Amino acid sequence: HVQLVESGGGSVQAGGSLRLSCKYSGYTFSGNCMAWFRQVPGKEREGVASIDIDGGATYGDSVKGRFTISKNSANNTLILQMNSVKPEDTAMYYCAARGARCWLLVHSQFNGWGQGTQVTVS
Repeated sequence: HVQLVESGGGSVQAGGSLRLSCKYSGYTFSGNCMAWFRQVPGKEREGVASIDIDGGATYGDSVKGRFTISKNSANNTLILQMNSVKPEDTAMYYCAARGARCWLLVHSQFNGWGQGTQVTVS
């Protein structure tokens, strides 16, 4: 049973940076994809970025060139480095896991979720 715990959210001014972390455990799959999603009230959960087992990364159009996803397998941590943040980046950010290689960056493809961490950009 996979467990995902996010941290690092908070308030930041537009143009600033924030670093989100996700500690994961319980993973037994030989191939896996991990991702970050975000959601604001009343809207569908949006894919931010994903990273495959071989390190290949995919980004949502709205964050390309500003956000970077990375994974430290030695300490089971997923990272989202957020630079040049904008007010429209304000959302609850979720760490997600999929027990297979990455495919589509949509929430229905992922079956493990963290509780979320709030990011507010003003």
